[in-house]
Amino acid sequence: MGLVIAVLCLIAGLAVHVMVRRHGAHVLAHPPAREADAALVLGNRAFIDGAPNPCLAARVDAAVALARAGRVRLLAMSGGVDHEDGRIEAEVMEGLARAAGYTGPVLREAASQSTRENLRLSRPLLEAAGVRRVIVVTEPSHLWRTRQLARGSGFEDAFDVQYAAAPMPCRRWDRAARAAVREVAAVVNNALRGDY
Repeated sequence: MGLVIAVLCLIAGLAVHVMVRRHGAHVLAHPPAREADAALVLGNRAFIDGAPNPCLAARVDAAVALARAGRVRLLAMSGGVDHEDGRIEAEVMEGLARAAGYTGPVLREAASQSTRENLRLSRPLLEAAGVRRVIVVTEPSHLWRTRQLARGSGFEDAFDVQYAAAPMPCRRWDRAARAAVREVAAVVNNALRGDY
């Protein structure tokens, strides 16, 4: 009986993984069609092995590219203290954007510790800045869950929301495998909590 349950869980996990990957690939192939007021960049671990996390840098690069193309007028960085090294993700992201040549306005939400909190805590900052249209930027594998949380939390009701995927592969195969398992677990956890 235990083996049957394990096999069923494995099949369900693989199905979730395939669904998440397909959604991310679709968004990557279909970038936002409309201009927006802001790009909201969701946080991630700030540094890996003493250097800026390439996944976080890819998210920031995608947002900077939107700004350079005139698609957004400001960037909003969302991410609190990285418990690995004590850095504040929003500050690291702003630094990466500035190093990439972005000179426009930046909003910083520096308290969130999860995707759910990224959306909830960024909302009042965006509203106070007069933002009505938002492009949420994250990795392809993170987009499906982000969209479900945005819908379930009312974030999509508050703003005209589009999604953009950071196009650069940012993980070694071993880290990518661990990230895929974590994302499937997070999708299931959020579903069990009733977040969708």
